[in-house]
Amino acid sequence: MCTICGCESADHHHHSPHEPSHPHAEDDGHAHPISEVAQTGSGLHTRVLQLEHDILAGNNHVAAHVREHLQGQHTLALNLVSSPGSGKTTLLVETVSRLQSQRPVAVIEGDQQTSLDAERIRETGVAAIQVNTGKGCHLDARMVHDALHHLPPLPHGVLLIENVGNLVCPAGFDLGEAAKVLVFSVTEGEDKPLKYPDMFQAAQLVLLSKCDLLPHLRFDLERARHYIHQVNPQAEILQVSATSGAGIDAWLEWIEQQCAKT
Repeated sequence: MCTICGCESADHHHHSPHEPSHPHAEDDGHAHPISEVAQTGSGLHTRVLQLEHDILAGNNHVAAHVREHLQGQHTLALNLVSSPGSGKTTLLVETVSRLQSQRPVAVIEGDQQTSLDAERIRETGVAAIQVNTGKGCHLDARMVHDALHHLPPLPHGVLLIENVGNLVCPAGFDLGEAAKVLVFSVTEGEDKPLKYPDMFQAAQLVLLSKCDLLPHLRFDLERARHYIHQVNPQAEILQVSATSGAGIDAWLEWIEQQCAKT
């Protein structure tokens, strides 16, 4: 169990039944669950902080290895995060459908169960690995490391990682990505940046998705932009709609700009 978010340890994750698993070659940094810590008061607090430190340190060690590997191939890795139902997968399908003619591209799909999202990606002709986290509420660097062993090399290409829908835990876990991209649907409340500031602070780009629905919603676009920049003044913001295609060219141009930096 992860002591930071209470989810199951990364030791229990698995690829979908149609994909081979890759054994862990080294400790993934996860420690014993809090329930096993027989301490109380300040001693327990100190122990919890130490466990959090150990978990993140172990994760960051693997993330650094992943990042070095990807940078050696000039591969851009983007970690797509959001709450459930934001439209990440639909946006990914539209993105890879257009991007695959320009660069090598592959996808790592993170979900607690099923391989439905990876199957949607594969229908475009793009390679995709499904990682099921079970009770886990986020991907970690070890999961990405293992999934990469089942994907083709992507020299000067793009690796898109769709994280588990969750605006809390993914903020704290580095996956070896070049940037976190937060998909923020206009069907959510515009106050999400204030309620989940860590996630918005961690994002280099915020994609305001499902913008084709704006005429039918009471979503205050300017207020949402204000709240995003209130918690993260450096965040770039793009309005997109995978349904209408609005903003997709700007999103692909942003990806190209990031590729030029790898």
